[in-house]
Amino acid sequence: MVTTAATEDFRYRLWRYDGAPGELIPLLQSAQDHFGYIPRRAISYIAEVTGIPESEVYGVITFYSQFRLQPMGKHVIRACAGTACHVSGSTLIIDTIQDELGIEVGGTTEDGLFTLNTVACIGCCSLAPVVMINDETHGRLTPALLRKILRQYRRRERAAESSGAAGAECADRT
Repeated sequence: MVTTAATEDFRYRLWRYDGAPGELIPLLQSAQDHFGYIPRRAISYIAEVTGIPESEVYGVITFYSQFRLQPMGKHVIRACAGTACHVSGSTLIIDTIQDELGIEVGGTTEDGLFTLNTVACIGCCSLAPVVMINDETHGRLTPALLRKILRQYRRRERAAESSGAAGAECADRT
């Protein structure tokens, strides 16, 4: 197994594992807290330390919805699928997000910018249909308005990237 700084730090965090039954979930939570998701190398390490086959560790990860096998996007979209939103067209809103970003619910865009999840209720029923992008709430959505919002996020990211690149060029010249 390839050793990286992150792996060494993760090993250090798990040094107290003493083989007690029932510690698999806390170990997986620790891995996810550390990496932001549970990478393949963490699964291998946990299996090695606990003596639990990797297939069983993977089975536990996929059973519980709290665990992720892929990193989350920079912008996490939580689309409300509660009753008020459903009646107000949340299915169309979710379909629009999937079409605009080219991902399914639970997926992350290839560029790592967006992750799409659905939630039972955001608690903004009077604004239905609603999505949250990170900590920003967007309500009374239409497909056109939602596409505009998503494109604004993309434009901001491109602007930040180009200003960062321009800053790097200036630094190289000095």
